[in-house]
Parts: sequence; C-alpha cells; structure tokens
Amino acid sequence: MMLRPLLQCLAQNWEDKMKLPRRQFLHLAAGAVVLPAVSHFARAQAYPTGPIRLVVPFPPGGGYDFIGRLWSDKMKSLLGKIVVDNMGGGGSSLGAAAVARADPDGYTLLVGGTIPYVNEALVKSRPLYDPIKDLDPISCIAFGPFAIAINPSLPAQTLKEFIAYAKANPGKLSYGHAGVGTINHLTGELFKSLAGTPEIVQVPYRGSGPMMADLISGQIPLGVVGVTGQVLEFDRSGKLRVLAVTSPTRLVGAPDLPTAAELGLPGLMATAAVGLLAPAGTPRPIIDQIAQATHTALAERAYQQMLIEAGLEPTPDSSPEKFRRMLADDIALWTPVVKALALKID
Repeated sequence: MMLRPLLQCLAQNWEDKMKLPRRQFLHLAAGAVVLPAVSHFARAQAYPTGPIRLVVPFPPGGGYDFIGRLWSDKMKSLLGKIVVDNMGGGGSSLGAAAVARADPDGYTLLVGGTIPYVNEALVKSRPLYDPIKDLDPISCIAFGPFAIAINPSLPAQTLKEFIAYAKANPGKLSYGHAGVGTINHLTGELFKSLAGTPEIVQVPYRGSGPMMADLISGQIPLGVVGVTGQVLEFDRSGKLRVLAVTSPTRLVGAPDLPTAAELGLPGLMATAAVGLLAPAGTPRPIIDQIAQATHTALAERAYQQMLIEAGLEPTPDSSPEKFRRMLADDIALWTPVVKALALKID
C-alpha cells in the first residue's frame, strides 16, 4: 500500500522537476522496495550498538543469578555492556514472560532453560507464555543438579537419618524451594514420594536466594536448592548440611557429596540446563553472534573452572539447535513425573 504513493511521487518528480533518465528512475524505485530488508540486515550487522538487558527470572543469590552475572562479565569484551535485571516471581514465569513479550531485536535476553520451559509448558494451567513458540534458544551455558540440604540443627547427619526423622515426626517438617512449578519444587515432591514422607509441607519462595536465607537461619528445616558455589561453601562452613545431590555421578567440584542414587533413591536424578534465550523472531545473525560470543567465552579454561567449582558442568559445545533439543528432551523427561504427581497450578 505504501509503495504506490512512493512511485507516484518519484514519477511526478521525474516529469516536472528533476527530469531523471528512465534508467535512473527505475533504479530509485527498485531501491525503495528493498530498503526495509537492507535496513533490517544492517541493524543485525551493526549489533550491538548499546547495552543489552539480561533478565534473570529470580532474585539475587541463586544459581541463575550466579550464571547470569558471570556470563555478563565475560561478555564485556565480546558484546559490550550487559545490564542484569532480576525479575523474580511465579517460579521464573514473570521474568521469562517479560522477555517473551519484548522486541526481538537482541537487546533483551533471558537467563533461562529447564525451569522456565518445564514450569510453563507442563505445570501451569494458565501459562503466561508458550516457551516453545515465544522464545528462541541461543546457547546453553551449563547444567547442574540440585541439593537436598538441611539446617544443621536437625538431628540427622545422613539422608537415611533424615528420612527416618521425617517419618517419626509426620506433619512437623517443611521444605523450601525456588517457586511453585520450578524443577526445585518438582524435585522436592519427587523426593517426598520416593522417600515415603508425603507429610513434609512445601514452602514456595520467589527464588533460591530468599529461601537459602531462611534455611540457614532455621526458619525452614529443609531446602531443595540448585547447586552453586555458595551452597557448597555453606556446606563446608557448617551453615547448612548437604545430604545428597541429584546428579547421576558425584560432582567434580565437590566429590565428597554423595548422590541420592547411591544413598538408596535411584529415581531421584534431576539436573537443569541454564543458558540464554531471546524473544522469538530475533534475527538469526544476532542469535548466531551471541551464541558465538558465548562459545568463545566458554572455550576459556578459567571460565569453565569457575562453573565447575560451583558444582556446574559447562557446555562449551552448545549451539541454538543443541539447546533447543536439550530443552525439548527436558519436557519429555518431566512430563510423566508431573502427571504422576498430579501437579497443576494456576
């Protein structure tokens, strides 16, 4: 609709004022048609020309926040300034939905992964967004397990002793997690089912940071938390007691911590991928540029070591396609668990 007036204007100028040769007029008209595409390509080529907003869908202090801030620091020399924006709430739904609704121009990114995908795709009866359709995966940064941790005041030194204590005190214990519908929550409910302790009451928080504060202070006796360097340090210093981790094998960064599987709960295996996503429709050149910058950073041994020491496993060979498949596999993995637990929330 806009092309006809433009051509008419060019023709009038040709006839009345500029007396352009026919060949030059046709060249101008053709240029008007391709201008939007050229401008779009030029914007992608020039990216980034300003700060990039990185949304972490949890409050400060948790695993997502750690990974997001570490990545943003590594990107200073590769992409420029990254502004971290913590938007907790809804088990990651609020922050992830904000990114899903943002302009697909590469200037709003999400620290996301297994938790936002599974939460919104499987657990929410009224999801705020469609993670598969509304977000484009860029790159996985790392994945890691969860920890079953207790306040040291409890009279339990091992996972077996804690389960016995919980069974002897039905209805008296609670556990905290990062939000309703998160993998932390699902892992906690799976633990209750496998351990035969259904009376343990779940207490949702806006993220792992606030929950950890209450766990350490004794406001709650038990927590299901994503493994981070902070969690490992609290365990080493005696501020909390990690009874088990949910990885298939012991952590390279904390080999002294037993897995739930080796302690008699082989079904309690849970890991979560964490990486970068963008609003659907973000130009592929921009997606590739961010993925390549992340790949370059993860190739550094020092960066990998920081993740490993935090109990995480780096994914230096990730790509948009690999990350998309990984998240699809997560949904397939957790679908029967969610159905078995009959967990559905508003």
